[in-house]
Amino acid sequence: MAMISLRKGNTRLPPEVNRVLYVRNLPFNISSEEMYDIFGKYGAIRHIRLGTNKDTRGTAFVVYEDIYDAKTAVDHLSGFNVANRYLIVLYYQQAKMSKKQDTKKKEEEIMKMQEKYGLSSKDK
Repeated sequence: MAMISLRKGNTRLPPEVNRVLYVRNLPFNISSEEMYDIFGKYGAIRHIRLGTNKDTRGTAFVVYEDIYDAKTAVDHLSGFNVANRYLIVLYYQQAKMSKKQDTKKKEEEIMKMQEKYGLSSKDK
């Protein structure tokens, strides 16, 4: 009952709060079912996407149906111990994630240019 009154009240959430969570430091062998068990305690989940390739293993995106459920999950699961690993649960922020992508792309372009023109970082 308290959750319902909280939602209907004029409660303002911080701007970074959203329904999509970015989870880091997961055990590599965690299953989708285990993720639903852990995160489903805090509300209805729309989607969970586990990282499977070399760069994204140990991470996941969890999308809740309701923003308040996502906030409750972050509050309770940040630092939660799963298989002797402490979870890092953050709100997904598109701007920060795209900056990381842009940086990687620029580094790759620089490497290609250096190879193309026969330069290395030592030659500078």
